[in-house]
Amino acid sequence: MTMKCALTGAKPSGGNKYARRGKAKYLGGVGRKVTGKTKRRFKPNLQRVKLVIDGEVQTVRVTVKAIRTGLVKRPVKRKPFQMPTL
Repeated sequence: MTMKCALTGAKPSGGNKYARRGKAKYLGGVGRKVTGKTKRRFKPNLQRVKLVIDGEVQTVRVTVKAIRTGLVKRPVKRKPFQMPTL
């Protein structure tokens, strides 16, 4: 299973992790120095969610950003209540 969002297409991206030492200038030090750089990956925050896709309920992996922005259409868990006809 690939680490990719089904809606936005977000996938892991690369970057660097910086190791620093020293005291910041605004705190009275001589400044922070970079002592090392290593490669790292920024992974998307994926969650398994049930969605309505083409009228069918499917379980897909979606980023939390897509869920919070309202791109996700969740299925109705039960039919809405209807008054019986008398």
